[in-house]
Amino acid sequence: MNSGWNFAEIWERLAARFPDAPALVHGDRTISWKSFDERANGLAASLLTDGAIHQDKVALYLYNAPEYMEATFALYKSALVPVNTNYRYVEDELAYLWDNADAVAVIFHGSFASTVEKVRQRVPKVKTWIWVDDGSDPCPEWATPYELAATPTADRPRVERSGDDIVMIYTGGTTGMPKGVMWRQDDLIRATCSTGLPLLLQGPEQAGGYDGVLEAVVTPGGPGLPACPLMHGTGWFTANIYLCMGGSVVTLVDRKLNIIELLDTVEANRVTALTIVGDAFAKPIVHALDADPGRWDLSSLVLVTSSGVMWSEPVKEAMLRHNPHMLLIDAFSSSEAIGLGQSASFVGSEAKTAKFTLGENSRVITEDGRDVVPGSGEKGRVAVGGTTPLGYYKDPEKSAATFTVIDGKRFSMPGDWATVDADGTINLLGRGSVCINTGGEKVFPEEVEEALKEHATVYDAVVVGVPDEKFGEVITAIVEPKPGVTLTDRDLIDHVKTKLAAYKAPKRILPVESIGRAANGKVDYARWKAYALESLA
Repeated sequence: MNSGWNFAEIWERLAARFPDAPALVHGDRTISWKSFDERANGLAASLLTDGAIHQDKVALYLYNAPEYMEATFALYKSALVPVNTNYRYVEDELAYLWDNADAVAVIFHGSFASTVEKVRQRVPKVKTWIWVDDGSDPCPEWATPYELAATPTADRPRVERSGDDIVMIYTGGTTGMPKGVMWRQDDLIRATCSTGLPLLLQGPEQAGGYDGVLEAVVTPGGPGLPACPLMHGTGWFTANIYLCMGGSVVTLVDRKLNIIELLDTVEANRVTALTIVGDAFAKPIVHALDADPGRWDLSSLVLVTSSGVMWSEPVKEAMLRHNPHMLLIDAFSSSEAIGLGQSASFVGSEAKTAKFTLGENSRVITEDGRDVVPGSGEKGRVAVGGTTPLGYYKDPEKSAATFTVIDGKRFSMPGDWATVDADGTINLLGRGSVCINTGGEKVFPEEVEEALKEHATVYDAVVVGVPDEKFGEVITAIVEPKPGVTLTDRDLIDHVKTKLAAYKAPKRILPVESIGRAANGKVDYARWKAYALESLA
């Protein structure tokens, strides 16, 4: 095997060490590490028998379920490339993604069979369809039942595996078509799993090989619950981390965010680590705990991690009041840039909103290529070096714009803007792709949204720019009020002016029943901009 870390090599050794320990938990289903390993062997063999060859792409069109990580393990074992698929996509988006990824196989939940049927003829490169039974329609004649494909076997696929094997994460971002971020497994393991096993920062030769590193895993790790979708980087990356520690991945049965089930599951499984996506998850968690104090024993929960969207200071503080033993990690990362920065909150700390300590390999770069001077008030793009992706699949232009060389070192700069305080901490402003230019001033929607959400009447908010003859664009806020309250435009605008410069305050407020965030906590800015244009026409 070539040098560099490989997920399959790690997980197979953990399965041999802890065969009877749980690896996957879903409702009343528990799959041991031994079964996890053997079922993945079976699925890997099926894909290879069907003609998949080294580094072919296989799409995972699945809700959160044990099959997601089993299939991932099978693809690692067979040196195939897992490709996430957003289960909210419609036919055109699915056809684009699977064609762009050059997928040769798709593993899908039965609930999606009718949608897949409509797309199949548009993706002729896909030769294998594997149907996962979820109690919906029967298996189509053109698909293979997952349970048949994953028939357990102790025989591992005889393929060449290495740290150069690719993992591909498709990310939609806030604009443009989805892009496939290509990570070498070795780089992704170093960037993520080294948080639990620091020796992984070294190469296998320097760290004493796989057995040398895994000596640190004396007992099975604890249960980890990715409450957000595995089809997004935040949930999928942390699931990989939990398994690399010899722990288990616990998934929720309800396919919509069900806070009662989430809290019940944490308590019943003694979950030690929880992955969420900012306020979209944390606010309803706090609401449930406030509404029924003492109902849940959350004492097992020691770590809550979030990434991707805002996690505001008041909500962090409220969570810590319910469990003062937790550590809250607000990770400033994206699918193409891991380790930009982070914020750690615990009882007695200051859990500031959108304020991060720069990662070890991170810096903030001005538009003319300089490092932002701390305390200067200058704005810059945040860049992270060290282990970075190879680029975007089949998109050299976007790769060149995001992955750049600075002072002889390669950095990933996905477009997040920030200022740097005198003490070196950064204040995240937002993604440049949705930046609003009003009267010559750049305004980042996220900072205005956060100011709005601090008002007593506001549950959620989205801010967009609407064309204006005088200012170029004017700031418009789409606001979801808290239940039973009435929004007052003047109060909200005045409130924002107490938090931010006056030019950043919305000129108009549009109340809506629900913002309707996606499962990863993000919003479709294009959709809300179109709504604002239509409402104000």
